[in-house]
Amino acid sequence: MTKTKPSLPEAMLAALPHPVILLDGTDHIAAANSAAEAFFQASLPFLKRTRIVDLVPFGSPLLALLVQVRSRGAAVAEYRVDLSSPRLGADRIVDIYASPMAEESDEIVVMLQERTMADKMDRQLTSRGAARTVTGLAAMLAHEIKNPLSGIRGAAQLLEPALGEDDRLLARLITDEADRIVKLVDRMEVFSDERPVEREPLNIHAVLEHVKRLTTSGFARHVRIHEEYDPSLPPVYANRDQLIQVFINLVKNASEALGSSDDGEIVLSTAFRPGIRLSVPGSRDRVSLPMEFCVRDNGPGVPEDILPHLFDPFITTKTNGTGLGLALVAKIIRDHGGVIECDTGSSGTTFRILMPAYHERVDAAGTMTEQ
Repeated sequence: MTKTKPSLPEAMLAALPHPVILLDGTDHIAAANSAAEAFFQASLPFLKRTRIVDLVPFGSPLLALLVQVRSRGAAVAEYRVDLSSPRLGADRIVDIYASPMAEESDEIVVMLQERTMADKMDRQLTSRGAARTVTGLAAMLAHEIKNPLSGIRGAAQLLEPALGEDDRLLARLITDEADRIVKLVDRMEVFSDERPVEREPLNIHAVLEHVKRLTTSGFARHVRIHEEYDPSLPPVYANRDQLIQVFINLVKNASEALGSSDDGEIVLSTAFRPGIRLSVPGSRDRVSLPMEFCVRDNGPGVPEDILPHLFDPFITTKTNGTGLGLALVAKIIRDHGGVIECDTGSSGTTFRILMPAYHERVDAAGTMTEQ
Protein backbone atom coordinates (compact mmCIF):
# COMPACT_ATOMS: atom_id res chain seq x y z
CA MET A 1 0.00 0.00 0.00
CA THR A 2 1.53 3.30 -1.10
CA LYS A 3 1.12 6.50 0.85
CA THR A 4 -0.66 9.38 -0.84
CA LYS A 5 1.80 12.15 -1.51
CA PRO A 6 0.59 15.45 -0.02
CA SER A 7 -0.27 18.22 -2.44
CA LEU A 8 2.03 21.23 -2.69
CA PRO A 9 -0.27 23.48 -0.60
CA GLU A 10 -0.54 20.80 2.08
CA ALA A 11 3.24 20.33 2.11
CA MET A 12 3.79 24.10 2.37
CA LEU A 13 1.29 24.33 5.24
CA ALA A 14 2.96 21.46 7.09
CA ALA A 15 6.38 23.08 6.68
CA LEU A 16 5.32 26.34 8.35
CA PRO A 17 6.71 26.68 11.91
CA HIS A 18 3.68 28.74 13.00
CA PRO A 19 0.28 27.30 13.93
CA VAL A 20 -2.24 27.68 11.08
CA ILE A 21 -5.91 26.64 11.28
CA LEU A 22 -8.88 26.87 8.91
CA LEU A 23 -12.24 27.69 10.53
CA ASP A 24 -15.58 26.97 8.86
CA GLY A 25 -18.68 29.17 9.11
CA THR A 26 -19.52 27.81 12.58
CA ASP A 27 -15.95 28.32 13.84
CA HIS A 28 -15.23 24.60 13.88
CA ILE A 29 -11.67 23.73 12.90
CA ALA A 30 -11.71 22.30 9.39
CA ALA A 31 -7.96 21.91 8.92
CA ALA A 32 -4.75 22.50 10.88
CA ASN A 33 -1.02 22.04 10.36
CA SER A 34 1.30 20.10 12.66
CA ALA A 35 2.44 23.31 14.40
CA ALA A 36 -1.20 23.96 15.36
CA GLU A 37 -1.48 20.44 16.78
CA ALA A 38 1.57 21.12 18.92
CA PHE A 39 0.31 24.57 20.01
CA PHE A 40 -3.14 23.33 21.05
CA GLN A 41 -1.70 20.05 22.38
CA ALA A 42 -4.25 18.01 20.46
CA SER A 43 -4.35 15.73 17.44
CA LEU A 44 -5.89 16.76 14.13
CA PRO A 45 -8.91 14.39 14.49
CA PHE A 46 -9.66 15.96 17.89
CA LEU A 47 -9.24 19.51 16.55
CA LYS A 48 -11.66 18.76 13.69
CA ARG A 49 -14.36 17.95 16.26
CA THR A 50 -13.74 21.16 18.19
CA ARG A 51 -14.81 24.79 17.95
CA ILE A 52 -12.14 27.43 18.45
CA VAL A 53 -14.17 28.90 21.34
CA ASP A 54 -13.51 25.69 23.29
CA LEU A 55 -9.73 26.00 22.89
CA VAL A 56 -9.07 29.62 23.87
CA PRO A 57 -9.81 31.52 27.11
CA PHE A 58 -13.33 32.87 27.70
CA GLY A 59 -13.80 36.25 26.03
CA SER A 60 -10.51 35.96 24.12
CA PRO A 61 -9.74 38.82 21.67
CA LEU A 62 -9.30 36.10 19.02
CA LEU A 63 -13.09 35.57 18.94
CA ALA A 64 -13.77 39.28 18.40
CA LEU A 65 -11.13 39.24 15.66
CA LEU A 66 -13.06 36.54 13.76
CA VAL A 67 -16.21 38.67 13.88
CA GLN A 68 -14.23 41.61 12.45
CA VAL A 69 -12.83 39.53 9.60
CA ARG A 70 -16.31 38.33 8.57
CA SER A 71 -17.90 41.79 8.85
CA ARG A 72 -15.12 43.50 6.86
CA GLY A 73 -14.42 40.68 4.45
CA ALA A 74 -10.73 41.52 4.81
CA ALA A 75 -7.65 40.40 6.71
CA VAL A 76 -7.18 41.63 10.29
CA ALA A 77 -4.15 41.35 12.59
CA GLU A 78 -3.81 41.81 16.34
CA TYR A 79 -0.58 41.75 18.30
CA ARG A 80 0.44 40.53 21.74
CA VAL A 81 -2.75 38.60 22.48
CA ASP A 82 -2.64 36.48 25.64
CA LEU A 83 -4.01 32.97 25.01
CA SER A 84 -2.75 31.59 28.32
CA SER A 85 -5.08 29.06 29.92
CA PRO A 86 -4.91 25.89 32.02
CA ARG A 87 -5.13 23.91 28.77
CA LEU A 88 -2.54 25.83 26.75
CA GLY A 89 -0.27 26.76 29.66
CA ALA A 90 1.11 30.05 30.92
CA ASP A 91 2.87 32.80 28.95
CA ARG A 92 1.23 32.01 25.57
CA ILE A 93 1.54 35.45 23.99
CA VAL A 94 0.82 35.47 20.24
CA ASP A 95 0.39 37.74 17.26
CA ILE A 96 -2.77 36.76 15.35
CA TYR A 97 -3.25 37.07 11.58
CA ALA A 98 -6.74 36.20 10.27
CA SER A 99 -8.02 36.37 6.71
CA PRO A 100 -11.09 35.22 4.75
CA MET A 101 -10.39 32.03 2.81
CA ALA A 102 -12.10 33.41 -0.29
CA GLU A 103 -14.64 36.02 -1.32
CA GLU A 104 -18.22 35.32 -0.19
CA SER A 105 -16.98 32.58 2.11
CA ASP A 106 -17.36 32.29 5.88
CA GLU A 107 -14.16 30.25 6.14
CA ILE A 108 -11.25 31.99 7.85
CA VAL A 109 -7.55 31.17 7.90
CA VAL A 110 -5.87 32.01 11.21
CA MET A 111 -2.12 32.04 11.81
CA LEU A 112 -0.60 32.42 15.28
CA GLN A 113 2.94 33.64 15.84
CA GLU A 114 4.23 33.05 19.36
CA ARG A 115 6.04 35.96 20.98
CA THR A 116 7.27 34.07 24.03
CA MET A 117 11.02 34.52 23.45
CA ALA A 118 10.62 38.08 22.18
CA ASP A 119 8.66 39.02 25.29
CA LYS A 120 11.23 37.37 27.54
CA MET A 121 13.96 39.39 25.84
CA ASP A 122 11.86 42.53 26.42
CA ARG A 123 11.74 41.66 30.10
CA GLN A 124 15.50 41.22 30.11
CA LEU A 125 15.89 44.72 28.66
CA THR A 126 13.44 46.12 31.23
CA SER A 127 15.42 44.47 34.02
CA ARG A 128 18.59 45.93 32.56
CA GLY A 129 17.14 49.43 32.72
CA ALA A 130 15.94 48.85 36.28
CA ALA A 131 19.41 47.60 37.23
CA ARG A 132 20.91 50.85 35.90
CA THR A 133 18.52 52.75 38.17
CA VAL A 134 19.70 50.67 41.12
CA THR A 135 23.30 51.40 40.11
CA GLY A 136 22.75 55.14 40.53
CA LEU A 137 20.78 54.61 43.70
CA ALA A 138 23.53 52.42 45.16
CA ALA A 139 26.18 55.06 44.46
CA MET A 140 24.05 57.69 46.16
CA LEU A 141 23.31 55.44 49.14
CA ALA A 142 26.97 54.54 49.59
CA HIS A 143 27.83 58.21 50.09
CA GLU A 144 24.70 59.53 51.78
CA ILE A 145 23.87 56.61 54.08
CA LYS A 146 26.89 54.44 54.83
CA ASN A 147 28.97 57.26 56.33
CA PRO A 148 26.27 58.54 58.73
CA LEU A 149 25.43 54.95 59.65
CA SER A 150 29.02 54.38 60.66
CA GLY A 151 28.78 57.32 63.06
CA ILE A 152 25.44 56.13 64.49
CA ARG A 153 26.79 52.62 65.00
CA GLY A 154 29.94 53.93 66.71
CA ALA A 155 27.90 56.16 69.04
CA ALA A 156 25.64 53.26 70.03
CA GLN A 157 28.67 51.12 70.85
CA LEU A 158 30.20 53.87 73.02
CA LEU A 159 26.93 54.33 74.93
CA GLU A 160 26.26 50.63 75.49
CA PRO A 161 28.60 50.03 78.52
CA ALA A 162 27.05 52.95 80.49
CA LEU A 163 23.43 51.85 79.95
CA GLY A 164 21.11 49.63 81.97
CA GLU A 165 20.22 46.16 80.67
CA ASP A 166 17.04 47.26 78.85
CA ASP A 167 18.77 50.23 77.24
CA ARG A 168 21.74 48.06 76.25
CA LEU A 169 19.34 45.86 74.27
CA LEU A 170 18.18 48.98 72.39
CA ALA A 171 21.80 50.01 71.70
CA ARG A 172 22.53 46.56 70.30
CA LEU A 173 19.41 46.82 68.16
CA ILE A 174 20.74 50.09 66.71
CA THR A 175 24.11 48.50 65.83
CA ASP A 176 22.46 45.38 64.38
CA GLU A 177 20.09 47.41 62.19
CA ALA A 178 22.93 49.70 61.07
CA ASP A 179 24.91 46.59 60.02
CA ARG A 180 21.88 45.22 58.16
CA ILE A 181 21.40 48.44 56.19
CA VAL A 182 25.11 48.57 55.30
CA LYS A 183 24.92 44.98 54.01
CA LEU A 184 21.89 45.89 51.90
CA VAL A 185 23.73 48.85 50.36
CA ASP A 186 26.77 46.64 49.74
CA ARG A 187 24.56 44.18 47.85
CA MET A 188 23.15 47.01 45.75
CA GLU A 189 26.65 48.26 44.93
CA VAL A 190 27.27 45.00 43.09
CA PHE A 191 25.03 46.36 40.30
CA SER A 192 27.48 49.20 39.66
CA ASP A 193 30.35 46.79 38.94
CA GLU A 194 30.75 47.00 35.15
CA ARG A 195 34.21 45.45 34.95
CA PRO A 196 34.64 42.70 32.32
CA VAL A 197 33.87 39.26 33.71
CA GLU A 198 36.91 37.01 34.04
CA ARG A 199 35.87 33.77 32.35
CA GLU A 200 37.24 30.34 31.58
CA PRO A 201 35.88 27.10 30.09
CA LEU A 202 33.96 25.29 32.84
CA ASN A 203 32.30 21.93 33.32
CA ILE A 204 28.81 23.02 34.36
CA HIS A 205 28.18 19.68 36.06
CA ALA A 206 31.12 20.23 38.41
CA VAL A 207 29.65 23.64 39.28
CA LEU A 208 26.20 22.17 39.93
CA GLU A 209 27.61 19.33 42.05
CA HIS A 210 29.47 21.90 44.16
CA VAL A 211 26.24 23.87 44.59
CA LYS A 212 24.38 20.70 45.55
CA ARG A 213 26.95 19.85 48.24
CA LEU A 214 26.78 23.37 49.68
CA THR A 215 23.00 23.64 49.72
CA THR A 216 22.17 20.13 50.97
CA SER A 217 24.42 20.68 53.95
CA GLY A 218 22.64 23.94 54.74
CA PHE A 219 19.28 25.50 53.87
CA ALA A 220 18.21 22.71 51.46
CA ARG A 221 18.97 19.77 53.73
CA HIS A 222 15.25 18.89 53.90
CA VAL A 223 14.79 18.82 50.10
CA ARG A 224 15.51 16.04 47.63
CA ILE A 225 17.72 17.31 44.81
CA HIS A 226 17.88 15.23 41.61
CA GLU A 227 20.04 15.63 38.52
CA GLU A 228 19.09 15.29 34.86
CA TYR A 229 22.39 15.98 33.11
CA ASP A 230 23.44 15.72 29.48
CA PRO A 231 26.89 14.08 29.83
CA SER A 232 27.97 15.17 26.34
CA LEU A 233 27.60 18.88 27.10
CA PRO A 234 30.57 21.04 25.99
CA PRO A 235 32.19 23.51 28.41
CA VAL A 236 30.51 26.80 29.17
CA TYR A 237 32.62 29.99 29.04
CA ALA A 238 31.91 31.59 32.39
CA ASN A 239 33.13 32.80 35.76
CA ARG A 240 32.98 29.90 38.23
CA ASP A 241 32.32 31.95 41.37
CA GLN A 242 29.53 33.92 39.73
CA LEU A 243 27.83 30.80 38.36
CA ILE A 244 27.96 29.24 41.82
CA GLN A 245 26.32 32.38 43.19
CA VAL A 246 23.60 32.17 40.51
CA PHE A 247 22.67 28.57 41.23
CA ILE A 248 22.85 28.94 45.01
CA ASN A 249 20.35 31.81 44.69
CA LEU A 250 18.04 29.74 42.48
CA VAL A 251 18.22 26.63 44.68
CA LYS A 252 17.63 28.80 47.78
CA ASN A 253 14.53 30.33 46.18
CA ALA A 254 13.26 26.87 45.19
CA SER A 255 13.92 25.52 48.69
CA GLU A 256 12.06 28.41 50.33
CA ALA A 257 9.14 27.97 47.91
CA LEU A 258 8.84 24.32 48.95
CA GLY A 259 8.84 25.21 52.64
CA SER A 260 8.43 22.17 54.87
CA SER A 261 6.64 20.11 52.21
CA ASP A 262 7.23 16.36 52.65
CA ASP A 263 7.35 15.75 48.90
CA GLY A 264 9.46 18.82 48.06
CA GLU A 265 11.82 18.19 45.16
CA ILE A 266 14.32 20.22 43.16
CA VAL A 267 15.67 19.06 39.79
CA LEU A 268 18.91 20.40 38.30
CA SER A 269 19.06 19.74 34.56
CA THR A 270 21.35 20.51 31.63
CA ALA A 271 20.77 20.14 27.91
CA PHE A 272 22.11 21.22 24.53
CA ARG A 273 19.51 23.05 22.42
CA PRO A 274 20.95 23.91 19.00
CA GLY A 275 19.08 26.43 16.90
CA ILE A 276 18.42 29.09 19.55
CA ARG A 277 19.95 32.33 18.25
CA LEU A 278 19.17 35.70 19.80
CA SER A 279 20.21 39.31 19.50
CA VAL A 280 21.67 39.77 22.96
CA PRO A 281 22.28 43.24 24.46
CA GLY A 282 25.94 44.16 24.12
CA SER A 283 26.43 42.25 20.87
CA ARG A 284 25.85 43.41 17.30
CA ASP A 285 25.59 39.84 16.04
CA ARG A 286 22.99 37.17 16.62
CA VAL A 287 24.45 34.92 19.29
CA SER A 288 23.88 31.21 19.61
CA LEU A 289 22.73 30.18 23.10
CA PRO A 290 22.61 26.37 22.96
CA MET A 291 23.49 25.69 26.62
CA GLU A 292 20.36 25.22 28.74
CA PHE A 293 20.58 24.94 32.54
CA CYS A 294 17.41 24.58 34.61
CA VAL A 295 16.44 24.65 38.28
CA ARG A 296 12.96 23.15 38.67
CA ASP A 297 10.85 22.71 41.80
CA ASN A 298 7.39 21.27 42.47
CA GLY A 299 6.29 24.12 44.71
CA PRO A 300 3.19 26.33 44.46
CA GLY A 301 4.55 28.53 41.65
CA VAL A 302 5.10 32.29 41.32
CA PRO A 303 2.06 34.62 41.53
CA GLU A 304 1.03 35.77 38.05
CA ASP A 305 1.07 39.46 38.97
CA ILE A 306 4.74 39.23 40.01
CA LEU A 307 5.99 37.04 37.14
CA PRO A 308 6.54 39.84 34.55
CA HIS A 309 8.67 41.80 37.07
CA LEU A 310 10.41 38.87 38.75
CA PHE A 311 13.94 39.96 37.78
CA ASP A 312 13.43 43.62 38.68
CA PRO A 313 15.15 44.92 41.84
CA PHE A 314 13.08 45.03 45.06
CA ILE A 315 10.44 42.59 43.71
CA THR A 316 9.97 39.70 46.15
CA THR A 317 7.33 37.32 47.49
CA LYS A 318 9.19 36.85 50.79
CA THR A 319 8.08 38.66 53.95
CA ASN A 320 11.64 39.70 54.84
CA GLY A 321 13.17 39.57 51.36
CA THR A 322 15.10 42.42 49.76
CA GLY A 323 14.19 41.57 46.17
CA LEU A 324 17.81 41.79 45.02
CA GLY A 325 18.64 38.08 44.66
CA LEU A 326 16.99 37.40 41.29
CA ALA A 327 17.94 40.86 39.99
CA LEU A 328 21.58 39.99 40.69
CA VAL A 329 21.15 36.57 39.03
CA ALA A 330 19.77 38.27 35.91
CA LYS A 331 22.70 40.74 35.88
CA ILE A 332 25.29 37.96 36.12
CA ILE A 333 23.69 35.95 33.33
CA ARG A 334 23.36 39.07 31.18
CA ASP A 335 27.03 39.91 31.76
CA HIS A 336 27.84 36.42 30.44
CA GLY A 337 25.87 37.08 27.23
CA GLY A 338 22.99 34.82 28.24
CA VAL A 339 19.33 35.13 29.21
CA ILE A 340 17.24 33.75 32.08
CA GLU A 341 13.54 33.04 31.99
CA CYS A 342 10.95 31.68 34.40
CA ASP A 343 8.08 29.30 33.66
CA THR A 344 5.61 28.73 36.46
CA GLY A 345 2.31 27.05 37.19
CA SER A 346 0.44 25.03 39.78
CA SER A 347 2.88 22.13 39.29
CA GLY A 348 5.96 24.18 40.12
CA THR A 349 8.48 26.67 38.80
CA THR A 350 11.37 26.34 36.34
CA PHE A 351 14.18 28.88 36.03
CA ARG A 352 15.84 28.33 32.65
CA ILE A 353 19.24 29.80 31.77
CA LEU A 354 20.44 29.95 28.14
CA MET A 355 24.15 30.62 27.60
CA PRO A 356 26.77 30.45 24.83
CA ALA A 357 29.01 27.39 24.58
CA TYR A 358 32.79 27.67 24.82
CA HIS A 359 34.84 27.21 21.68
CA GLU A 360 38.33 28.10 20.53
CA ARG A 361 39.15 29.96 17.36
CA VAL A 362 42.34 30.93 15.59
CA ASP A 363 42.79 34.63 14.79
CA ALA A 364 44.53 36.06 11.71
CA ALA A 365 47.94 35.84 13.42
CA GLY A 366 47.44 32.13 14.10
CA THR A 367 46.95 32.67 17.83
CA MET A 368 44.45 30.49 19.66
CA THR A 369 41.83 32.63 21.37
CA GLU A 370 38.88 31.81 23.58
CA GLN A 371 35.26 32.71 22.93
